[in-house]
Amino acid sequence: MKPIWIVDDDQSIRFVLEKALVREQFTVRSFASGRDVLAALDDDEPQVLVSDIRMPGGSGIDLLAKVKARLPGLPVIIMTAFSDLDSAVSAFQGGAFEYLPKPFDLPKAVELIRRAVDESLREEVRETVDKAMPEMLGQAPAMQDVFRAIGRLSQSNVTVLITGESGSGKELVARALHKHSPRGQGPFVAINTAAIPKDLLESELFGHERGAFTGAQTMRRGRFEQADGGTLFLDEIGDMPFDLQTRLLRVLSDGQFYRVGGHQPLKTNVRVIAATHQNLEERVRHGVFREDLYHRLNVIRLRLPALRERREDVPMLTRFFLQKSARELGVEAKRITDAAVARLQNFEFPGNVRQLENVCHWLTVMAPAQVVEPKDLPPELLAAPENRAVQAAPVLQPDTAAAPAPVATPALAAPATPVAETAPTASSWLSDLEREARRRLEAGEPEVWDALTKQFEGQLIHTALDLTRGRRIEAAQKLGIGRNTITRKIQELGLDD
Repeated sequence: MKPIWIVDDDQSIRFVLEKALVREQFTVRSFASGRDVLAALDDDEPQVLVSDIRMPGGSGIDLLAKVKARLPGLPVIIMTAFSDLDSAVSAFQGGAFEYLPKPFDLPKAVELIRRAVDESLREEVRETVDKAMPEMLGQAPAMQDVFRAIGRLSQSNVTVLITGESGSGKELVARALHKHSPRGQGPFVAINTAAIPKDLLESELFGHERGAFTGAQTMRRGRFEQADGGTLFLDEIGDMPFDLQTRLLRVLSDGQFYRVGGHQPLKTNVRVIAATHQNLEERVRHGVFREDLYHRLNVIRLRLPALRERREDVPMLTRFFLQKSARELGVEAKRITDAAVARLQNFEFPGNVRQLENVCHWLTVMAPAQVVEPKDLPPELLAAPENRAVQAAPVLQPDTAAAPAPVATPALAAPATPVAETAPTASSWLSDLEREARRRLEAGEPEVWDALTKQFEGQLIHTALDLTRGRRIEAAQKLGIGRNTITRKIQELGLDD
């Protein structure tokens, strides 16, 4: 492992931190100025950089910007006095891992540096994986089945029907089928049949002649003509109007169609890939989807699993989308802790991969620090119960009319234990806190912040001391604070009495 670098013009700060880190088996290099750090970067680089914010010859914020330009993934901890909190905000905006307020508690400082080291080591592994990021991601068995099916279909022009919930990535699969087919050099044209008004959809698909209807001032080529020699992707085919289904069936049968208002038949050489989140068999039974069209489309069926059926892919997808969002916004990519990833894995994601991508975009913009922790996740994820429901499903179904088995929803499952025996959740005690805060605020009580904070801190310390039978050092370790901190808090809160 590479050394920890400490830069501070105060020799005593460097000495204390260096001795504490060496005791923890870390290798350390110390510097008195940012200039010395930049010069050392020509020959070496740190695992973590710990920098003061106010130094002669250049601030820690300036050093942060220069170091990040050379080593974007390096965790940088900024040491700052309490009066420099505005600068701490600038540090986060510049990509700092965390800030360490002075005077600091030494065990707490070492623990923060250790967290930064762990994150740096994990990030090195992720960067190795990210360099070879494929066009589609998935290690789950259900996704591996999809990849194998794409491979088997790579030399075929057969019609494919892709089924799966909204947001599960049906268009990505369609693009992959096109890219790896003999038509890969031809055009790929996509149209969402549910997003276009019925009156315009016919013209969108087949084009129109000049004067065919009011506003048709010029001839327009439709999607079938545009996709000639390539692939036409018809998304949400289950929502196509019934009368247009007849025209689509004719094109699929003999490759001929007419533009709206046209009298000359046109020929097209197009491979059709259709997709839907609807149960087409049920729509056929209800008479809103043509059975002959269904059989024409359902030559080979690919079923995409929902994200809740491939939870093992959530960590990889999350880090990929965080990288993608950062590139799109021109900022440094956020890192995410294992605890936050675990919370994402337990979420049901009704919007599937698209929803996860939106969450990552939200985190890139809204997460307060460079490292995303569980508390930084969007409110709807924090408020949701952690349900788990996984069911595998068949993927490749040639010429079958059998609908996939329904997946049992977690809401219908009986709880494993009675509600009365369930331990309080984070949301329950937070709700109690909210009610108490609201009661005090509405009553106009003074110093609500101080009163509730003292109760909160006092209860934490009392519980830790109870578990450790009064051993303060052990209680401080369990709480993640220093022994000086717990001694001071016990005195301030009157817990010695």
